[in-house]
Amino acid sequence: MTQSRSFNVTPLVILALVALSLVLFAALVMTKAGDKSSAQSGAAVKQQSYRWRMVTTWPKNFPGLGTTAEEFASMVNEMSGGRLTIQVHGAGEIVPAMGVFDAVSSGSVEMGHGGAYYWRGKSPATQFFTTVPFGMNAQEMNGWLHHGGGLELWREVYEPFNIIPFAGGNTGIQMAGWFNKEINSLDDLKGLKMRIPGLAGEVFNRAGGTSVNIPGGELYTALQTGVIDAAEWVGPANDLAFGFHEVARYYYYPGWHEPGSTLEILVNKTAFQNLPDDLQAIVTYAARAANQDMLDQYTATNNAALKALVEEHDVQLRKLPDEVLAELKQMTEQVFIEQAEQNKMFARVWESYRDFQTKAGEWHEVSEETYYQARRSAADARNSD
Repeated sequence: MTQSRSFNVTPLVILALVALSLVLFAALVMTKAGDKSSAQSGAAVKQQSYRWRMVTTWPKNFPGLGTTAEEFASMVNEMSGGRLTIQVHGAGEIVPAMGVFDAVSSGSVEMGHGGAYYWRGKSPATQFFTTVPFGMNAQEMNGWLHHGGGLELWREVYEPFNIIPFAGGNTGIQMAGWFNKEINSLDDLKGLKMRIPGLAGEVFNRAGGTSVNIPGGELYTALQTGVIDAAEWVGPANDLAFGFHEVARYYYYPGWHEPGSTLEILVNKTAFQNLPDDLQAIVTYAARAANQDMLDQYTATNNAALKALVEEHDVQLRKLPDEVLAELKQMTEQVFIEQAEQNKMFARVWESYRDFQTKAGEWHEVSEETYYQARRSAADARNSD
């Protein structure tokens, strides 16, 4: 016969069960409250506002160069709904034109806008990220930076300085510069003091001249007073705005020294990392838009400005002789070799840059160059009818 067992539930057991239930309920409430608090905290971080300052190497609102910085700031403000606003300062307002890199590096400002070749004293390799003599044009530079490993190298070069660089505009092929004498041979460059930055300055020195690096806002006076004998700046749109035709007579092309000058947006790395992900994305894509927009502006305005310089101001437009260009090209190659022997990072960047230029150039011989020739030939045939 099977005996059934009975269990007596004592008051102590009941109290224990009740206590356990209360503990579990409290834990559930706290978990939900924590989830809600975390969500609220995340939303608060996302909605936090940031006020940044950008210093530039250009005069305030200077056409093309200066206005691109302003347009970048406007795009960021609009896309962020006002959560990230950037106040732009021209050269000399907070720091001198050539103090931009150090100001961003130290964190005294969050951003800068300038040209990487100005900072060759920090690293010789910086010069590739603006332009080098007989180098890539704007289309090729954008391809190398964004799809050929160039941007990764650029950021590696700037890493020790706590700066993240972005491409922030391109002027396209520039003019060779302003002179008060005709250039018929390489001998005509000897003894000239010229504002010409970057590696092109080294080549100019080798040709017998003396290169100096003067901020844009000081060039007119330097030419007018004879501090320098010649100057290159950007191209017709900017040069007309600066009034260089009033202090120099001869305007030379092509811009062998700056075939596709990329400008840069410098961001303090610490400040950038403190932004939420969506604002980081806004800064990134606003820079891409500004980079293209500057090139579009110069493409739209340069020819009209050149016609005004020649037809209204009697500027003498001249092409540099082929022999002069050939000799400058040979000197450029020698400067590259010497710099690469002295600096490993320069050598690494040059290898990447040269490889991309070669491959892009091979394609452009088939595509761009052939098309330009065909377009000219068709126009000539039509005009001859």
